[in-house]
Amino acid sequence: MFPIMLGGPVATPGPFGAGKTFTQQQIAKWGNAQIVVYVGCGERGNEMTEMVKLFPTLKDPRTGKPLMDRTCLIANTSNMPIAAREASIYTGVTIAEYYRDMGYDVVMMADSTSRWAESMREISARMEEMPSEEGYPAYLSSRIAAFYERSGVVRANSGEEGSVILIGTVSPAGGDFSEPVTQASLKNTQVFLALDEKLAAKRHYPSINWNTSYTLYEDMYEDLVASGSLGQEEVASLNGQTSESVHRDFIENRGIAKRLLSEEDELLELVKLVGVDGLDNHKRLILEIAKSIREDFLQQNGFDDIDTYCAFDKCEAMLNLILGLYQKVGELVESKGTDDDDLVAKIFDDKMRKSLSDMKYLKTSSEVNQLKKDLLARI
Repeated sequence: MFPIMLGGPVATPGPFGAGKTFTQQQIAKWGNAQIVVYVGCGERGNEMTEMVKLFPTLKDPRTGKPLMDRTCLIANTSNMPIAAREASIYTGVTIAEYYRDMGYDVVMMADSTSRWAESMREISARMEEMPSEEGYPAYLSSRIAAFYERSGVVRANSGEEGSVILIGTVSPAGGDFSEPVTQASLKNTQVFLALDEKLAAKRHYPSINWNTSYTLYEDMYEDLVASGSLGQEEVASLNGQTSESVHRDFIENRGIAKRLLSEEDELLELVKLVGVDGLDNHKRLILEIAKSIREDFLQQNGFDDIDTYCAFDKCEAMLNLILGLYQKVGELVESKGTDDDDLVAKIFDDKMRKSLSDMKYLKTSSEVNQLKKDLLARI
């Protein structure tokens, strides 16, 4: 939904407990970068200790070796001097650029830029500089901009091409995204993954809010999808489709999925007033499909061996299945009109829901395609 391209600057704001650190670990484990630089800037000592213990136990899915073999950890806990906290960010990005110039794709994760900004605020106060909003120095925005501008894809003098992806987490107090650090990050990043405390409370992980997050790489990503540059070529095994037509369907399906999630928010407000029984079949269908997109497609279990990562082909097939149901049931609703007010409820019974919830635990796109065939035949 919100792709990150090599060399992109990314901000992931979220309140405490929203899953920022685990989301970063997943990107480090499954992302396309070859080198990982993790900067624990101002983190609590026990969290940093957990990272040092955890990373050697994570297996690199490409090589089977410990993820630590291609990871550089920079520890700067909250009890260390504030000057060290400020320097740790620059140390991390300099190391990332060093490997980038050797021709590697590097991802640097700063956890968190809020602590870095707080160190700037303390240093600024001791230097008796004029404070700006919330006590931060007036140059806060320019410092954050200068940091994110060091991301990108470059061709070094050696002829090697490498990249640095900068992912900075932000920990706004009380989850207030209007505070200065979040706003400065928002202005200087291409991808904004807003973590939602309400989603985290519902155990919906990753808790990325689909209404407030965005990516500016949309067109570039769709060009890659349309060209067939992503994934294996096994997605068109069901209906005799060419892979190009399946990729075009995926681009269209992403747009439909986002629209349905937006419509669901509006309908939920209506449900509070009139209840689900007060909705017609068409609106009920939107709620059912949006629920499936949320729970069966977007929600992932990072601790499950299969669901922790979804290959691109399987991702295409899963979304194609859900929206294939939307189209088939929608046609059925149109043909029957208001003759059966419980039509959608009958179709999306416990058996259908169980099949959809088990979809994410299938290993290949071929299995998902077969499930689609079985479910459509059942309607």
